[in-house]
Amino acid sequence: MDNRPTPPYERELNQLENWINESVMPRGSMSDQIMKKIGERTMQRKTTKSKLAKRAVVAASVVGVLGAGVVGAGFVSPTMAATLKQIPGIGSIFYGLSADEIQTAVDKGILSHPNESVTHDGITLTLSDVLYDGTRLSFSIERKGENMPEGSMSPYIPMDSKTESKDEEWIKKHKVPEKDQLKGYFKHPEVLINSKKVDSKQFIFGDDPHKNNSVMGEFLQLGSLPDEFELTVRTSMTGVDEPYEFKVPVKIDNTMIVVQPNETKTSDSFSYTVKELKSTSTTTRLVLDSTGEVPASPEQTGEYAPTMMYYDIVDDQGNILEQRQFGYFNSKPRTKYHVDELYDAVKPNTKYVTIKPFTLTVKPADWSIVGQVNDKVGNEVKKGDKTYIKELEMEIPLKN
Repeated sequence: MDNRPTPPYERELNQLENWINESVMPRGSMSDQIMKKIGERTMQRKTTKSKLAKRAVVAASVVGVLGAGVVGAGFVSPTMAATLKQIPGIGSIFYGLSADEIQTAVDKGILSHPNESVTHDGITLTLSDVLYDGTRLSFSIERKGENMPEGSMSPYIPMDSKTESKDEEWIKKHKVPEKDQLKGYFKHPEVLINSKKVDSKQFIFGDDPHKNNSVMGEFLQLGSLPDEFELTVRTSMTGVDEPYEFKVPVKIDNTMIVVQPNETKTSDSFSYTVKELKSTSTTTRLVLDSTGEVPASPEQTGEYAPTMMYYDIVDDQGNILEQRQFGYFNSKPRTKYHVDELYDAVKPNTKYVTIKPFTLTVKPADWSIVGQVNDKVGNEVKKGDKTYIKELEMEIPLKN
């Protein structure tokens, strides 16, 4: 059984949620909006396997064999690639990639291993991995030093934040002057593309749940970026005066498939229009707009109700592409949505994909998801009982 503490991503969100809930904000104002955003960005929980400890040992061995720059040099055998994506010591940047996809990503420059290090005051940070496929940008930074704290992300809140919590111990623990903060936590980074600061509303940064002493940053919506640019990442550590800066070149062979069907499907008063589908060797992006009231099945009446509409992408072999993030919303569905979501990559030579809209069933009394299954440590095993709407299915040809 895995007795590790709460996963870092979840711990970070819990810390932020506590801070927001205990801050002085008018009810129904920014606090509700921020909590909504937290719900939108909640990372999927992954099941923990009993072989975790064994895989961690294997991970350390693989890292030792790889050495500096091996991945960046383009040498990844299928066996090694399969190992890389499965062991927690390599990190979440490999999550969702098959052995062939990792090899393709390396060949096209999408995935690199800069292994660039900076040391200040006994703490070494290493920009270990960078992934850019034309639609999302991810990077991971490793931390090394003596007596590092358990988590990587800083748990501290600003000294000037206003709180009215009755839990003085909680306030004392999190509102700490910089000079008294425990040394070795990551602060929020600044990211620049060709010396220009990146402004993205969908930037995720936190502990890497698959790799100790590492953080992962990911931009999910960047707009249009060139296929060649200089990436700069600046960050700081608590207890360290000097900042850390990394600069690495990024150049990809962009063979992205872009389809803009602008096709609409309708069921009763609900309809959705697929605006765009982008497919790279590592990622699939689905962009659509929906309007109208979500249809309810006979089972979703009375004490039950449907959630908002979700969308599976299924390839021409019947394989479901896993959605990178999946958000639950504890409220009645709105009548308008703009969806911009990332999924696993489409396999090479796929001729078409099918969009399969579905809802989950909830109990409005407490907004619990019917059929949702978690394991003993709270990791999600099953999202819930899906109700697919056949008449809303849409087949989209992929043009190579």
